[in-house]
Amino acid sequence: MHTSAPRNGLSAFGLSECGPVRKGNEDAFTCDVGLGLFVVADGMGGHAAGEIASRLAVEAIRAFVAGSAPDAAPAGARSPAASLSPEANRLRTAVQRGNERVFRAAEHDAECAGMGTTVVAALFGPSSIAVAHVGDSRVYSYLAGHLVQLTEDDSLLASLKGAVDPAHHARHPLRNVLTNVLGTREDTEVHVADHRRTPGLRLLLCSDGLHGMLSDAQIASALAAAPDPRTASERLVAQAIASGGRDNVTALVVDCTDEG
Repeated sequence: MHTSAPRNGLSAFGLSECGPVRKGNEDAFTCDVGLGLFVVADGMGGHAAGEIASRLAVEAIRAFVAGSAPDAAPAGARSPAASLSPEANRLRTAVQRGNERVFRAAEHDAECAGMGTTVVAALFGPSSIAVAHVGDSRVYSYLAGHLVQLTEDDSLLASLKGAVDPAHHARHPLRNVLTNVLGTREDTEVHVADHRRTPGLRLLLCSDGLHGMLSDAQIASALAAAPDPRTASERLVAQAIASGGRDNVTALVVDCTDEG
């Protein structure tokens, strides 16, 4: 678990549990209100490779954001997208660096061959929030009673575009078949979008061990009832495990108390 003292108009808390079945925890996260950066990764691979992949990705993303200037074009980055904020372009490059770090590590260690990880990340700017994702970990926003999923899973099930009743998603055989992850190839698609930074907004970053076990209504209820990020994270993780969760479970909750 990790909590960050309120700073820059943000307060946050992250919690990750192994769960009742898995022997190890392949989830990793970072929670840094000073940088305005929040990341959750869910690793996969044989032996301990999943744990390595998620840790390397999170470390690489944080290192890049910490070492790059907020108002400057990232060194060595691809051409910035004019439609994205500086924070979003910076975060996109950071996630690409995470992909490179995991891919190179797998190249040089036979036991890590084929390892990969999902990732979701949020980077807060003065007036916007950049959200990036690869895989099926998710980001939700909660404001004024409304829960909104800000990311779309990179999975075969999501690609069916409404052909499967959402009520059957939790038990569908394609629910865990991913179409895009970090680290399994030299280049990967990073989905990035900007969202408005609004006072009172609560953000949830989570692995599929959480959203795969709880409905949107349950997630919204927990976020609405909790007085602070720590309480929200602890309740969400406990509910996911109590609902029969067999996977690792990670919840990172961020409260935005001002416009930056």
